[in-house]
Amino acid sequence: MSQASIAEQAPGVLALTGVLDYRTAPALRERGGRLIASVQAEACVIDCANVEKSSSVGLSLLLAFLRDAAAAGKTLSVRSVPQDMQEIARVCELQDILPLED
Repeated sequence: MSQASIAEQAPGVLALTGVLDYRTAPALRERGGRLIASVQAEACVIDCANVEKSSSVGLSLLLAFLRDAAAAGKTLSVRSVPQDMQEIARVCELQDILPLED
């Protein structure tokens, strides 16, 4: 069974961990949206350093989190994106839409 989580690891920094797929996405989507809305900082960072594996669902989650941040009047950036997610973003031409940090 796939396992994944999202939690605030520091003020404004949300750590996304585990396997991002169709099984884990609904819970991550709900929890991530709530966390982004509750962050006190004006800027949020999604840290993907501990993402083990991701399908295109992972990018869909990041896009949803981007919308959540905009709706809350916050900026969002994404860091430590695994290579497989970067490749999918490149193929889908999302590198100009997603705020990926190096």
